[in-house]
Amino acid sequence: MTWQWIGLTVFSLTLLPAGLAMAAGWAPARWRTRLTPVRVRGWAILALYAAAPLNAIPRLAGASPEVSLAFTAAAGIVAVAGCLAAALASLRTVSNGAR
Repeated sequence: MTWQWIGLTVFSLTLLPAGLAMAAGWAPARWRTRLTPVRVRGWAILALYAAAPLNAIPRLAGASPEVSLAFTAAAGIVAVAGCLAAALASLRTVSNGAR
């Protein structure tokens, strides 16, 4: 249980603020050249963040193993969607010649 709380806290303190800022279109000037589609990458980070609460909260609430497994599967799907969004954003950046 302790590791679930630690993981949830760490992800909430790191990925959530960064993802929200990037989804709003804000990024430091030195990152703008590398992270050209900032908003898309922000949404990708938020999707990766969403995997942590989807996995941890049912376990912390003492849900049945079936419910925990269903939420873990949903977390995996959301994480894969976030990875695909980040990959497509990178591909679009390379094809536009921004790198």
